[in-house]
Amino acid sequence: MEEMESNKGCRRKRQHGGLVTMPFIFANEACEKLAVVGFSTNMISYLTTQLHMPLTKAANTLTNFGGTSSLTPLLGAFMADSYAGRFWTITVASIIYQLGMTSLTLSAILPHLRPPPCKLGEQVCQEADTRQLAILYASLLLGALGAGGIRPCVVAFGADQFDESDPKQTAKTWRYFNWYYFVMGVSILVAVTVLVYIQDNIGWGWGLGIPTIAMFLSIIAFIGGYPLYRNLDPAGSPFTRLLQVSVAAFRKRKLAMVSDPKLLYQNDELDAPISIGGKLLHTIHMKFLDKAAIVVEEDNFKQGQAPNLWRLNTVHRVEELKSIIRMGPIWAAGILLITAYAQQSTFSLQQAKSMDRHITKSFQIPAGLERGISFLHRMGIGFVISILATLVAGFVEIKRKQVASSHGLINSHQPIPIPGLLACAAI
Repeated sequence: MEEMESNKGCRRKRQHGGLVTMPFIFANEACEKLAVVGFSTNMISYLTTQLHMPLTKAANTLTNFGGTSSLTPLLGAFMADSYAGRFWTITVASIIYQLGMTSLTLSAILPHLRPPPCKLGEQVCQEADTRQLAILYASLLLGALGAGGIRPCVVAFGADQFDESDPKQTAKTWRYFNWYYFVMGVSILVAVTVLVYIQDNIGWGWGLGIPTIAMFLSIIAFIGGYPLYRNLDPAGSPFTRLLQVSVAAFRKRKLAMVSDPKLLYQNDELDAPISIGGKLLHTIHMKFLDKAAIVVEEDNFKQGQAPNLWRLNTVHRVEELKSIIRMGPIWAAGILLITAYAQQSTFSLQQAKSMDRHITKSFQIPAGLERGISFLHRMGIGFVISILATLVAGFVEIKRKQVASSHGLINSHQPIPIPGLLACAAI
Protein backbone atom coordinates (compact mmCIF):
# COMPACT_ATOMS: atom_id res chain seq x y z
CA MET A 1 0.00 0.00 0.00
CA GLU A 2 2.87 2.34 0.85
CA GLU A 3 4.38 1.69 -2.59
CA MET A 4 1.14 2.72 -4.22
CA GLU A 5 1.02 5.84 -2.04
CA SER A 6 4.60 6.76 -2.88
CA ASN A 7 3.88 6.65 -6.58
CA LYS A 8 0.84 8.89 -6.40
CA GLY A 9 2.92 12.01 -6.79
CA CYS A 10 4.22 10.75 -10.13
CA ARG A 11 0.73 10.29 -11.61
CA ARG A 12 -1.23 13.23 -12.99
CA LYS A 13 -4.93 13.49 -13.58
CA ARG A 14 -4.40 15.40 -16.81
CA GLN A 15 -1.52 16.90 -18.75
CA HIS A 16 -2.20 20.63 -18.98
CA GLY A 17 -0.86 23.68 -17.22
CA GLY A 18 1.75 26.16 -18.39
CA LEU A 19 1.43 29.89 -18.93
CA VAL A 20 -2.13 29.56 -20.27
CA THR A 21 -3.34 28.97 -16.70
CA MET A 22 -1.68 32.07 -15.29
CA PRO A 23 -4.51 34.58 -16.01
CA PHE A 24 -6.90 32.47 -13.94
CA ILE A 25 -4.44 32.05 -11.06
CA PHE A 26 -3.39 35.71 -11.10
CA ALA A 27 -7.00 36.91 -11.25
CA ASN A 28 -7.75 34.70 -8.28
CA GLU A 29 -4.69 35.98 -6.40
CA ALA A 30 -5.47 39.65 -7.13
CA CYS A 31 -9.06 39.40 -5.96
CA GLU A 32 -8.21 37.14 -3.03
CA LYS A 33 -5.46 39.44 -1.70
CA LEU A 34 -7.68 42.48 -2.24
CA ALA A 35 -10.34 40.73 -0.18
CA VAL A 36 -8.15 39.30 2.60
CA VAL A 37 -6.01 42.40 3.16
CA GLY A 38 -8.93 44.79 2.76
CA PHE A 39 -10.87 42.65 5.20
CA SER A 40 -8.23 42.67 7.94
CA THR A 41 -6.11 45.83 7.59
CA ASN A 42 -8.56 48.25 9.17
CA MET A 43 -10.53 45.73 11.25
CA ILE A 44 -9.37 47.26 14.53
CA SER A 45 -11.21 50.44 13.56
CA TYR A 46 -14.39 48.49 12.76
CA LEU A 47 -14.35 46.74 16.14
CA THR A 48 -13.77 49.92 18.13
CA THR A 49 -15.92 52.41 16.18
CA GLN A 50 -18.79 50.19 14.97
CA LEU A 51 -19.02 47.45 17.59
CA HIS A 52 -17.72 49.79 20.32
CA MET A 53 -15.27 47.25 21.70
CA PRO A 54 -12.68 48.50 24.20
CA LEU A 55 -9.29 48.77 22.52
CA THR A 56 -7.72 45.97 24.56
CA LYS A 57 -10.57 43.56 23.83
CA ALA A 58 -10.52 44.45 20.13
CA ALA A 59 -6.75 43.97 19.93
CA ASN A 60 -6.99 40.58 21.70
CA THR A 61 -9.75 39.51 19.32
CA LEU A 62 -7.67 40.32 16.24
CA THR A 63 -4.52 38.81 17.74
CA ASN A 64 -6.40 35.57 18.43
CA PHE A 65 -7.78 35.66 14.90
CA GLY A 66 -4.29 36.18 13.47
CA GLY A 67 -2.85 33.38 15.59
CA THR A 68 -5.58 30.97 14.55
CA SER A 69 -5.10 31.96 10.91
CA SER A 70 -1.41 31.12 11.26
CA LEU A 71 -2.11 27.65 12.68
CA THR A 72 -4.88 26.50 10.36
CA PRO A 73 -2.52 26.34 7.32
CA LEU A 74 -0.96 23.28 9.00
CA LEU A 75 -4.35 21.56 8.73
CA GLY A 76 -4.96 22.90 5.22
CA ALA A 77 -1.57 21.72 3.97
CA PHE A 78 -2.13 18.27 5.50
CA MET A 79 -5.52 17.91 3.82
CA ALA A 80 -4.16 19.07 0.45
CA ASP A 81 -1.08 16.82 0.53
CA SER A 82 -2.81 13.74 1.89
CA TYR A 83 -6.37 13.68 0.58
CA ALA A 84 -8.01 16.50 -1.39
CA GLY A 85 -5.23 17.92 -3.55
CA ARG A 86 -4.46 21.63 -3.89
CA PHE A 87 -7.24 22.63 -6.31
CA TRP A 88 -10.11 21.33 -4.19
CA THR A 89 -8.51 22.53 -0.96
CA ILE A 90 -8.24 26.07 -2.35
CA THR A 91 -11.79 25.97 -3.73
CA VAL A 92 -13.46 24.73 -0.54
CA ALA A 93 -11.37 27.04 1.66
CA SER A 94 -12.26 30.05 -0.53
CA ILE A 95 -15.96 29.27 -0.17
CA ILE A 96 -15.58 29.02 3.61
CA TYR A 97 -13.75 32.37 3.65
CA GLN A 98 -16.51 33.82 1.46
CA LEU A 99 -19.15 32.77 3.99
CA GLY A 100 -17.24 34.48 6.78
CA MET A 101 -16.85 37.71 4.82
CA THR A 102 -20.49 37.69 3.77
CA SER A 103 -21.74 37.33 7.33
CA LEU A 104 -19.47 40.12 8.56
CA THR A 105 -20.56 42.40 5.69
CA LEU A 106 -24.21 41.77 6.54
CA SER A 107 -23.51 42.72 10.15
CA ALA A 108 -22.07 46.01 8.92
CA ILE A 109 -25.09 46.72 6.71
CA LEU A 110 -28.02 45.57 8.85
CA PRO A 111 -28.57 47.90 11.85
CA HIS A 112 -29.88 45.20 14.22
CA LEU A 113 -26.64 43.20 13.82
CA ARG A 114 -24.53 45.92 15.42
CA PRO A 115 -24.97 48.29 18.39
CA PRO A 116 -26.57 51.72 17.85
CA PRO A 117 -24.24 54.63 16.96
CA CYS A 118 -22.78 56.72 19.75
CA LYS A 119 -24.90 59.69 20.67
CA LEU A 120 -23.35 63.14 20.50
CA GLY A 121 -21.48 63.95 23.71
CA GLU A 122 -21.77 60.38 25.02
CA GLN A 123 -18.53 59.24 26.66
CA VAL A 124 -19.37 55.51 26.90
CA CYS A 125 -21.04 53.90 23.89
CA GLN A 126 -23.20 50.79 24.01
CA GLU A 127 -21.11 47.69 23.25
CA ALA A 128 -22.19 44.86 20.97
CA ASP A 129 -24.39 42.30 22.71
CA THR A 130 -23.82 38.54 22.89
CA ARG A 131 -25.69 37.80 19.66
CA GLN A 132 -23.78 40.44 17.71
CA LEU A 133 -20.46 39.24 19.09
CA ALA A 134 -21.38 35.64 18.21
CA ILE A 135 -21.81 36.68 14.55
CA LEU A 136 -18.45 38.46 14.66
CA TYR A 137 -16.60 35.50 16.20
CA ALA A 138 -18.25 33.03 13.81
CA SER A 139 -17.23 35.23 10.86
CA LEU A 140 -13.63 35.46 12.06
CA LEU A 141 -13.49 31.70 12.68
CA LEU A 142 -14.73 31.00 9.15
CA GLY A 143 -12.10 33.44 7.87
CA ALA A 144 -9.35 31.68 9.81
CA LEU A 145 -10.44 28.25 8.52
CA GLY A 146 -10.60 29.56 4.96
CA ALA A 147 -7.16 31.15 5.23
CA GLY A 148 -5.83 27.78 6.40
CA GLY A 149 -6.68 26.21 3.08
CA ILE A 150 -5.69 29.12 0.84
CA ARG A 151 -2.30 30.24 2.19
CA PRO A 152 -0.30 26.99 1.94
CA CYS A 153 -1.68 25.97 -1.45
CA VAL A 154 -1.96 28.93 -3.83
CA VAL A 155 1.73 29.50 -4.57
CA ALA A 156 2.46 25.77 -4.78
CA PHE A 157 -0.54 25.18 -7.05
CA GLY A 158 0.78 27.78 -9.49
CA ALA A 159 4.20 26.11 -9.46
CA ASP A 160 2.47 22.78 -10.17
CA GLN A 161 1.52 24.13 -13.59
CA PHE A 162 5.14 23.78 -14.72
CA ASP A 163 7.15 20.57 -15.06
CA GLU A 164 10.42 21.21 -13.22
CA SER A 165 11.99 18.16 -14.87
CA ASP A 166 11.67 19.93 -18.23
CA PRO A 167 14.57 22.41 -18.66
CA LYS A 168 12.42 24.51 -21.02
CA GLN A 169 9.91 25.20 -18.25
CA THR A 170 12.39 26.13 -15.51
CA ALA A 171 12.59 29.75 -16.69
CA LYS A 172 8.80 29.89 -16.92
CA THR A 173 8.56 28.85 -13.28
CA TRP A 174 10.73 31.79 -12.22
CA ARG A 175 8.68 34.09 -14.45
CA TYR A 176 5.56 32.86 -12.69
CA PHE A 177 6.97 33.65 -9.25
CA ASN A 178 8.01 37.16 -10.37
CA TRP A 179 4.56 37.97 -11.73
CA TYR A 180 2.84 36.30 -8.80
CA TYR A 181 4.51 38.53 -6.22
CA PHE A 182 4.02 41.60 -8.42
CA VAL A 183 0.27 40.96 -8.66
CA MET A 184 0.15 40.27 -4.92
CA GLY A 185 2.00 43.52 -4.12
CA VAL A 186 -0.26 45.66 -6.30
CA SER A 187 -3.36 44.08 -4.77
CA ILE A 188 -2.11 44.73 -1.25
CA LEU A 189 -1.29 48.34 -2.15
CA VAL A 190 -4.82 48.91 -3.42
CA ALA A 191 -6.28 47.24 -0.36
CA VAL A 192 -4.37 49.33 2.22
CA THR A 193 -5.05 52.60 0.40
CA VAL A 194 -8.28 52.60 -1.61
CA LEU A 195 -10.25 50.18 0.56
CA VAL A 196 -9.12 51.73 3.84
CA TYR A 197 -10.15 55.15 2.47
CA ILE A 198 -13.58 53.78 1.55
CA GLN A 199 -14.00 52.23 5.00
CA ASP A 200 -13.05 55.43 6.80
CA ASN A 201 -14.81 57.98 4.57
CA ILE A 202 -17.70 56.27 2.74
CA GLY A 203 -18.88 53.50 5.03
CA TRP A 204 -18.24 50.02 6.30
CA GLY A 205 -21.00 48.53 4.18
CA TRP A 206 -19.03 49.36 1.01
CA GLY A 207 -15.71 48.96 2.80
CA LEU A 208 -16.43 45.31 3.60
CA GLY A 209 -18.78 44.71 0.67
CA ILE A 210 -16.11 45.37 -1.98
CA PRO A 211 -13.67 42.76 -0.53
CA THR A 212 -16.58 40.32 -0.28
CA ILE A 213 -17.44 40.82 -3.96
CA ALA A 214 -13.73 40.55 -4.84
CA MET A 215 -13.54 37.22 -3.02
CA PHE A 216 -16.55 35.93 -4.93
CA LEU A 217 -14.94 36.96 -8.23
CA SER A 218 -11.69 35.24 -7.22
CA ILE A 219 -13.56 31.95 -6.71
CA ILE A 220 -15.25 32.26 -10.10
CA ALA A 221 -11.93 33.04 -11.82
CA PHE A 222 -10.16 30.15 -10.13
CA ILE A 223 -12.83 27.56 -10.90
CA GLY A 224 -13.08 28.86 -14.48
CA GLY A 225 -9.57 27.64 -15.23
CA TYR A 226 -10.18 24.09 -13.99
CA PRO A 227 -10.13 22.41 -17.45
CA LEU A 228 -6.67 23.87 -18.11
CA TYR A 229 -4.97 23.14 -14.80
CA ARG A 230 -2.29 20.52 -14.32
CA ASN A 231 -3.55 18.77 -11.17
CA LEU A 232 -1.22 16.47 -9.27
CA ASP A 233 -2.55 13.68 -7.09
CA PRO A 234 -1.76 13.99 -3.36
CA ALA A 235 1.69 12.53 -2.69
CA GLY A 236 1.33 12.31 1.08
CA SER A 237 1.86 14.89 3.78
CA PRO A 238 5.38 15.68 5.01
CA PHE A 239 3.92 15.77 8.53
CA THR A 240 3.09 12.07 8.18
CA ARG A 241 6.65 11.31 7.06
CA LEU A 242 8.13 13.21 10.00
CA LEU A 243 5.89 11.31 12.41
CA GLN A 244 6.82 7.97 10.78
CA VAL A 245 10.53 8.67 11.25
CA SER A 246 9.98 9.63 14.88
CA VAL A 247 7.98 6.47 15.60
CA ALA A 248 10.48 4.22 13.82
CA ALA A 249 13.43 5.80 15.67
CA PHE A 250 11.64 5.41 19.00
CA ARG A 251 10.88 1.75 18.32
CA LYS A 252 14.57 1.08 17.59
CA ARG A 253 15.96 3.33 20.32
CA LYS A 254 17.75 0.40 22.05
CA LEU A 255 19.62 -0.67 18.91
CA ALA A 256 23.33 0.03 18.56
CA MET A 257 24.30 2.36 15.72
CA VAL A 258 25.74 0.79 12.59
CA SER A 259 29.47 1.26 12.05
CA ASP A 260 29.07 2.50 8.46
CA PRO A 261 26.31 4.97 7.41
CA LYS A 262 26.24 3.23 4.02
CA LEU A 263 24.47 0.33 5.76
CA LEU A 264 21.45 2.54 6.45
CA TYR A 265 18.40 1.92 4.29
CA GLN A 266 18.00 3.86 1.04
CA ASN A 267 15.38 3.50 -1.70
CA ASP A 268 15.60 5.90 -4.66
CA GLU A 269 12.32 4.70 -6.16
CA LEU A 270 10.42 5.20 -2.91
CA ASP A 271 11.86 8.69 -2.42
CA ALA A 272 11.44 9.82 -6.05
CA PRO A 273 8.18 11.81 -5.53
CA ILE A 274 9.61 13.71 -2.53
CA SER A 275 13.15 14.34 -3.83
CA ILE A 276 12.54 16.09 -7.15
CA GLY A 277 14.90 18.86 -6.10
CA GLY A 278 17.61 16.38 -5.06
CA LYS A 279 18.21 13.81 -2.33
CA LEU A 280 19.39 14.71 1.14
CA LEU A 281 22.71 13.19 2.15
CA HIS A 282 23.45 11.57 5.50
CA THR A 283 24.77 13.85 8.24
CA ILE A 284 26.53 12.93 11.49
CA HIS A 285 24.25 14.99 13.73
CA MET A 286 21.33 13.61 15.76
CA LYS A 287 22.43 10.01 15.25
CA PHE A 288 19.59 8.70 17.39
CA LEU A 289 17.26 9.44 14.46
CA ASP A 290 19.45 7.32 12.13
CA LYS A 291 18.13 4.25 13.93
CA ALA A 292 14.89 4.66 11.95
CA ALA A 293 16.92 3.61 8.86
CA ILE A 294 18.50 0.49 10.37
CA VAL A 295 17.18 -2.72 8.79
CA VAL A 296 16.42 -5.46 11.34
CA GLU A 297 14.77 -8.85 11.07
CA GLU A 298 11.58 -7.64 12.78
CA ASP A 299 10.94 -5.25 9.88
CA ASN A 300 9.95 -8.22 7.67
CA PHE A 301 11.58 -6.32 4.84
CA LYS A 302 11.89 -7.95 1.43
CA GLN A 303 13.87 -6.60 -1.50
CA GLY A 304 11.65 -5.10 -4.19
CA GLN A 305 8.82 -4.29 -1.78
CA ALA A 306 8.04 -1.03 -0.02
CA PRO A 307 8.77 -1.24 3.72
CA ASN A 308 6.44 -0.47 6.59
CA LEU A 309 7.37 3.20 7.01
CA TRP A 310 6.29 3.14 10.65
CA ARG A 311 9.18 0.73 11.26
CA LEU A 312 11.78 1.49 8.57
CA ASN A 313 12.57 4.75 6.77
CA THR A 314 15.08 5.90 4.20
CA VAL A 315 18.05 8.16 4.90
CA HIS A 316 16.39 10.93 2.90
CA ARG A 317 13.32 10.89 5.15
CA VAL A 318 15.45 10.82 8.29
CA GLU A 319 17.39 13.84 7.04
CA GLU A 320 14.12 15.66 6.39
CA LEU A 321 13.30 15.45 10.09
CA LYS A 322 16.84 16.54 11.02
CA SER A 323 16.49 19.59 8.77
CA ILE A 324 13.22 20.55 10.42
CA ILE A 325 14.80 20.28 13.88
CA ARG A 326 17.73 22.47 12.75
CA MET A 327 15.23 25.11 11.69
CA GLY A 328 13.84 25.26 15.22
CA PRO A 329 16.10 28.06 16.55
CA ILE A 330 15.41 30.20 13.46
CA TRP A 331 11.66 29.77 13.87
CA ALA A 332 11.94 30.52 17.58
CA ALA A 333 13.80 33.75 16.82
CA GLY A 334 10.85 34.83 14.68
CA ILE A 335 8.48 34.74 17.65
CA LEU A 336 9.67 38.12 18.91
CA LEU A 337 9.44 39.58 15.39
CA ILE A 338 5.86 38.41 14.94
CA THR A 339 4.96 39.60 18.44
CA ALA A 340 6.11 43.11 17.55
CA TYR A 341 4.58 42.96 14.06
CA ALA A 342 1.18 41.90 15.43
CA GLN A 343 0.88 45.27 17.18
CA GLN A 344 1.14 47.24 13.94
CA SER A 345 -2.45 46.52 12.92
CA THR A 346 -3.94 46.96 16.39
CA PHE A 347 -2.46 49.27 19.04
CA SER A 348 -0.17 51.18 16.68
CA LEU A 349 -3.02 52.03 14.30
CA GLN A 350 -5.26 53.26 17.09
CA GLN A 351 -2.32 55.05 18.68
CA ALA A 352 -1.72 56.99 15.47
CA LYS A 353 -5.43 57.66 14.91
CA SER A 354 -5.76 59.31 18.30
CA MET A 355 -3.06 61.90 17.49
CA ASP A 356 -2.95 65.06 15.46
CA ARG A 357 -1.22 63.73 12.30
CA HIS A 358 -1.06 67.04 10.40
CA ILE A 359 2.39 67.96 9.08
CA THR A 360 0.93 71.15 7.61
CA LYS A 361 -2.55 72.62 7.74
CA SER A 362 -3.54 70.81 4.56
CA PHE A 363 -1.48 67.59 4.75
CA GLN A 364 -2.23 64.82 7.20
CA ILE A 365 -0.39 61.51 7.46
CA PRO A 366 -2.81 58.56 7.08
CA ALA A 367 -2.92 56.22 10.08
CA GLY A 368 -2.28 53.07 8.05
CA LEU A 369 0.59 52.77 5.41
CA GLU A 370 6.26 47.56 2.07
CA ARG A 371 14.92 43.30 -0.69
CA GLY A 372 21.68 42.02 -2.28
CA ILE A 373 22.38 40.77 1.24
CA SER A 374 21.98 37.30 2.73
CA PHE A 375 18.71 36.09 4.26
CA LEU A 376 20.26 35.96 7.72
CA HIS A 377 21.39 39.59 7.38
CA ARG A 378 17.90 40.60 6.30
CA MET A 379 16.38 38.83 9.28
CA GLY A 380 18.90 40.37 11.66
CA ILE A 381 18.23 43.89 10.35
CA GLY A 382 14.50 43.24 10.60
CA PHE A 383 14.83 42.14 14.23
CA VAL A 384 16.79 45.27 15.15
CA ILE A 385 14.33 47.58 13.39
CA SER A 386 11.38 45.82 15.04
CA ILE A 387 12.98 46.25 18.48
CA LEU A 388 13.59 49.95 17.83
CA ALA A 389 10.07 50.44 16.47
CA THR A 390 8.55 48.77 19.51
CA LEU A 391 10.64 50.92 21.87
CA VAL A 392 9.61 54.09 20.03
CA ALA A 393 5.94 53.04 20.12
CA GLY A 394 6.23 52.46 23.86
CA PHE A 395 7.73 55.90 24.54
CA VAL A 396 5.16 57.55 22.27
CA GLU A 397 2.36 55.80 24.14
CA ILE A 398 3.69 57.12 27.46
CA LYS A 399 3.76 60.66 26.05
CA ARG A 400 0.33 60.26 24.41
CA LYS A 401 -1.27 59.17 27.69
CA GLN A 402 0.35 62.04 29.58
CA VAL A 403 -0.96 64.61 27.09
CA ALA A 404 -4.40 62.97 26.95
CA SER A 405 -4.63 62.97 30.73
CA SER A 406 -3.55 66.60 31.03
CA HIS A 407 -6.21 67.68 28.51
CA GLY A 408 -8.95 65.42 29.86
CA LEU A 409 -9.12 63.39 26.65
CA ILE A 410 -8.76 59.86 28.08
CA ASN A 411 -11.18 57.55 26.20
CA SER A 412 -12.28 60.50 24.08
CA HIS A 413 -12.82 60.39 20.32
CA GLN A 414 -11.29 63.85 19.86
CA PRO A 415 -7.72 64.21 18.48
CA ILE A 416 -5.01 64.59 21.11
CA PRO A 417 -2.80 67.67 20.58
CA ILE A 418 0.51 65.93 19.95
CA PRO A 419 3.01 67.30 17.37
CA GLY A 420 2.84 65.75 13.90
CA LEU A 421 6.44 64.45 14.03
CA LEU A 422 5.61 62.47 17.16
CA ALA A 423 2.60 61.01 15.36
CA CYS A 424 5.01 60.11 12.55
CA ALA A 425 7.14 58.15 15.01
CA ALA A 426 4.12 56.16 16.16
CA ILE A 427 3.27 55.23 12.59
